[in-house]
Amino acid sequence: MKTKRNSFTGSLGFVLAAAGSAVGLGNIWRFPYLAARDGGGMFLFVYLILALTFGFSLLISEVAIGRKTKQSPLTAYGKIHKKWKGLGIIASIIPMMILPYYSVIGGWVVKYFFAYLSGNGSKTTHDGYFGGFISDNYLPIITMVIFLAITMLVVLGGVDKGIEKFSKFIMPALIVLILIIAVFSISLSHTDKAGEVRTGLKGLKILVIPDVKNMTVQSFLNTLMDAMGQLFYSLSVAMGIMITYGSYMKDDTDLSKSIGQIEIFDTAIAFLAGVMIIPAVYVFMGKEGMEASGPGLMFVSLPKVFASMGKLGNVIGCIFFAMVLFAAITSSVSILEAIVSCLMDKFKLERKKSTFIAGVIALIFGVIVCLGYNKLYFEIKLPNGAKAQILDIMDYISNNLLMPVVAISTCVLIGWVVKTDIIIDEVTKNNEKFGRKKIYIVMVKFISPILLGFLLIRALGVM
Repeated sequence: MKTKRNSFTGSLGFVLAAAGSAVGLGNIWRFPYLAARDGGGMFLFVYLILALTFGFSLLISEVAIGRKTKQSPLTAYGKIHKKWKGLGIIASIIPMMILPYYSVIGGWVVKYFFAYLSGNGSKTTHDGYFGGFISDNYLPIITMVIFLAITMLVVLGGVDKGIEKFSKFIMPALIVLILIIAVFSISLSHTDKAGEVRTGLKGLKILVIPDVKNMTVQSFLNTLMDAMGQLFYSLSVAMGIMITYGSYMKDDTDLSKSIGQIEIFDTAIAFLAGVMIIPAVYVFMGKEGMEASGPGLMFVSLPKVFASMGKLGNVIGCIFFAMVLFAAITSSVSILEAIVSCLMDKFKLERKKSTFIAGVIALIFGVIVCLGYNKLYFEIKLPNGAKAQILDIMDYISNNLLMPVVAISTCVLIGWVVKTDIIIDEVTKNNEKFGRKKIYIVMVKFISPILLGFLLIRALGVM
């Protein structure tokens, strides 16, 4: 059965959907931690430069590939060059690996949102609450199913009536919630037991003012690699999503301009996430409180911050986890859509059947991830030195190994095999300007593959 390919109704729909994909849990719990750890303003400066060069080159390549071929990642690479079909297979495996554990984490957010919504946010600060929840035999599975079901409902609506319509509602709401919490966070102040007065403005300075005094060559290189890694994952490149969304993009849309708008959205929200979290954590927990990252920051440190705010803390906590839930769903929708698009293009299945198949696969592996914290628990050491169980292993393979491989291969394909003109011609097909064309060529052919190579080597624990 041949299926008709949907499309976004215009550039706004594409930009909001792509930005929604980029704005996920990584922006909210990883960006603030890295910014605080890696010199504040210096990290922001390096991140911005990389966004305008490194991130731009990868993002516009994938979107252009999608629009040119009108195909999902599974089949798009084969359309670009017949001998590179294998790259499409790897690119389509990545979202299939990510969706199950992302849905599990999304389920954790669902649990905390309902805890605060019901007025029981203070219970989340009890010792062992988070550990007790994720190791429960049934509750994490239930919340995972709720999160996955919401994601599937949006994707079932299609591109224009589902993803685009959802993004046009959720993204403005997400931005408003982030701004509310960010302004509130800056206005906070607290006097600790030693009599030290800590204010949100002081915490903001940690985020925006470069820590030049403690900067060394090694620390700068660490900052560069951290900023590149964060940007790489944040923009949703090398996981098939942007090729998929690009395939739904109308031919008369200004591609370069749309990519620039996505960059602005992603960078602004990542920065606002820092403004939202770092001042609040600093005020109530000091600099040492900002050392937590990942789930520890989101589900352990921040609930303690909300509890320190008194009665208002439950309200702020509810708004915060609503915002996190919105961000998580917009990302999970894009991940599922990449899988659904692959099934529709390769096997000519209708959207309902493709969504059901992808959802069942995600559900099965999601249950396994949940059980990885109790009945299936084990622990191994990864090549980068980190201790890991099932969720961490899936994240490591998909994010740290396969994604850099796909990105490097894409650069080689575009920069050296089919040449950059294939992307440049697609970007300028309607006589639009390609303002960063020279930067793009240099980045794709030389700089991006080298930087990505270092990122891959670092993940392997070699450096």
